[in-house]
Amino acid sequence: MASVLIDARYDHLVRLIYQGVLEQPPWHGTLPAMREAIDAQVVSLVLRPPSAEDPGVILNSVRPEHGESAPRSPLADSDDWQVTAYREQFFSLDPFINLPLDKIISLDDLMPDAELVASDYYQHYLRPVELFRILGVDTGEPGGLLARLRFSRRKEEANFTSQDREMLTLLTPHLRQALAIYGRLNQMTSERDIYAGAVDQLSVATFILDEKGKLTNTNTLAAALLDDADGLSLRGGHLHIEGRNTDRELQAAIASVITAQQNGVTALVKALRVPRKAGRSALGLVVKPVPISEWSESQAGPCVAVFVSDPDQRDSASQHTLGELFGLTPAEARLAILLARGLSLAEVSAAQNISPHTARAQLKSIFAKTGVSRQAELVRRIIKSVAALG
Repeated sequence: MASVLIDARYDHLVRLIYQGVLEQPPWHGTLPAMREAIDAQVVSLVLRPPSAEDPGVILNSVRPEHGESAPRSPLADSDDWQVTAYREQFFSLDPFINLPLDKIISLDDLMPDAELVASDYYQHYLRPVELFRILGVDTGEPGGLLARLRFSRRKEEANFTSQDREMLTLLTPHLRQALAIYGRLNQMTSERDIYAGAVDQLSVATFILDEKGKLTNTNTLAAALLDDADGLSLRGGHLHIEGRNTDRELQAAIASVITAQQNGVTALVKALRVPRKAGRSALGLVVKPVPISEWSESQAGPCVAVFVSDPDQRDSASQHTLGELFGLTPAEARLAILLARGLSLAEVSAAQNISPHTARAQLKSIFAKTGVSRQAELVRRIIKSVAALG
């Protein structure tokens, strides 16, 4: 049964452990509180152990020296000697690694003080940073994110007590669960960034609206369209189209998607043409529902996605990627890209400063390599290829 002292701190520390999942850097507000609770000189959280090829990820919180004010940052500088020396030199000498998962172990459980004092690890690393006593735990899911949590004290300080071990024993399951959540969020964030980057490179502007129709997020192209203020604008956090009738259609489409989402029925996709000033092509706009989980309450979350295509936006097809995809020479890849942008063969030859005969010869070679026989087919193949993602 936990003591009253541990109970008084326990709830606060548990909340900080789960809150730390959302912090940047992660757990930067949690580590100082844990250091104080265990009364340590330093607490370290190793999220990725260093190796010869990788500096790793090590977060440290250090007790302020006597008379010093609390540091501006809750974490020590990642370029401090203690961190850089460990990850560059001494990680290979550390005897306090690869502990049994979820088992609270102190350094003196592994070696007596006399053996530690005689070791290179103590003489060249712990002694210069004035550390001697270490209490720690390794936790995480096998095959998932593993973390090493270490509390260190100076030689003149008392050893860690059974109460310190009890506190860490109680906190470890929560840290393990928080690590699983952190790993899953990182995976989802990476996947989202990949998809968002692909949408950006495909020149599609994306607006995300909540259940009240208010804008919650945009990608780079969408923000640029709003800054351009030609056809689309933002009023009171809501997306609007110039022209009363077209704007009415947009608002009705957004409202219908929101209503369908709230009623749990399938919403229809709505496409609109957004006129712009003279000389500029109209934007193409599609309103779609955002898929939601069966258990989602559809509150304060993404509800509607608005995708906008700008015909005047230059494609981002990569000459290098196109060449690799179809075995084209640099000159052939340049010609193919210009054709895909709508130029005629005569315009391409003028733009490239080559003769019409050379342009025709290059086009014939491109046809042979891509397996098409008409210019329209070539353009379609380029547009439908992954060259824009290069």
